[in-house]
Amino acid sequence: MNTATNTDIGTLRINGTRLWDSLMELAKIGATPKGGVCRLTLTELDRQGRDLVTRWAREAGMTVTIDKIGNGFMRRPGRNNSLPPIVTGSHIDTQPTGGKFDGNYGVQAGLEVMRTLNDHNIQTEAPVEVSFWTNEEGSRFVPVMMGSGVFAKAFTLEHAYAAKDVDGKSVAEELARIGYIGTQEPGDHPMGAFFETHIEQGPVLEDNDVTIGVVQGVLGIRWFDCTVTGMEAHAGPTPMALRKDAMQVATHIMQEVVASALRHTPHGRGTVGMVQVFPNSRNVIPGRVTFSLDLRNSTDALVDKMADEVKAFAASLSAKTGLNIQIELVSSYPAQAFHDDCKNAVASAAAKLGYSHMPV
Repeated sequence: MNTATNTDIGTLRINGTRLWDSLMELAKIGATPKGGVCRLTLTELDRQGRDLVTRWAREAGMTVTIDKIGNGFMRRPGRNNSLPPIVTGSHIDTQPTGGKFDGNYGVQAGLEVMRTLNDHNIQTEAPVEVSFWTNEEGSRFVPVMMGSGVFAKAFTLEHAYAAKDVDGKSVAEELARIGYIGTQEPGDHPMGAFFETHIEQGPVLEDNDVTIGVVQGVLGIRWFDCTVTGMEAHAGPTPMALRKDAMQVATHIMQEVVASALRHTPHGRGTVGMVQVFPNSRNVIPGRVTFSLDLRNSTDALVDKMADEVKAFAASLSAKTGLNIQIELVSSYPAQAFHDDCKNAVASAAAKLGYSHMPV
């Protein structure tokens, strides 16, 4: 880093009040009565959030680039702009019942760093950027982590564009509607390193009374849709022995998802987060149940073993009950260990600032 002043970089601190105020201002867009935020991707509220964040970036002297999947890159130039930028960021879309800080903190914290550099007239050697990714949450469109996935060539832009929400609206249509289809090809944007500041979404740090978690990598993820097909019938006149109850069969598979994760500790994760029941009537035996399977573990071998166990259980259950069970892969993301230099940088910074830290 070069400085135009005699500022000791090691003593720099961000303006916490300014960061908090910006988080609270963004949280007003899609605010919920319970204090959370509902700002689903590519909605009018998402457009408002994007407009606000990019306005703040331009006010801080940054340039803004939007790529064809709507990812945003807000750049502060460095002394040598031929170097790839050091990037930090996250996302500003939320879950339907999301919080103020999930994703948003990572973007706003990055912007606050840029404002602090401006305050002290500090010029970095390489450019630095803050990014936000499209449909990172995946609550409206599948696949999850869509913008970053297209950027990393995990799937094609055309595949992402074709994804539709429950109302039949496509990603391409909604991106165009809110005015966030850029011109840059996704992935045509070099990076020297990427850091994401994120609130912990689990209880590990609190349970250990530690402030900073140094994330070692990301778990391998497999998303499936499972459909159990039986036969709907009236709840009153249909004896239990003659029922083809799709819901009752589905619940056994749901329990196996959790059991598989518990067999593959400490990093096994198994979740059923979405269930659709047909015909969804209180006095009709369900004839079809479709639900999501979310399996995760620290290595691809382990998460694939979990998936094989669930599939084998479903096949055995289908043979036993006579009900048709289909399990379809929706998304697959490999496990990824993070670079040692990045992990060490976070750990050493936490130690220098006097914050307790641990690997997570």
